[in-house]
Amino acid sequence: MLVQSTYKSNDTVSIKITSGEEIVGRLVEETSDYVRLKKPMMVVAAGQGIGLAPYMFTSASEDMSFNKDLIVTMTGTVADINTKYLETTTGLKLN
Repeated sequence: MLVQSTYKSNDTVSIKITSGEEIVGRLVEETSDYVRLKKPMMVVAAGQGIGLAPYMFTSASEDMSFNKDLIVTMTGTVADINTKYLETTTGLKLN
């Protein structure tokens, strides 16, 4: 059975991977083997709730691929985290 993604390129999505990490990023591409995200950010606990931190601090590339065998689920990102993601990755302040 062919399952098609309900997300399109440039949508902000959240994925949960088998290690327990939750990652937010812009969808670049989804294949049968992997999901590629632009500027993936890891959701972290912060003093005032939750925050976002780079998934990899040392990566030379903005795009990263995640093997679908390691993804538990993928979903759209809630509005307030989407706004925080956009502010963090673009440097713009959104209202």
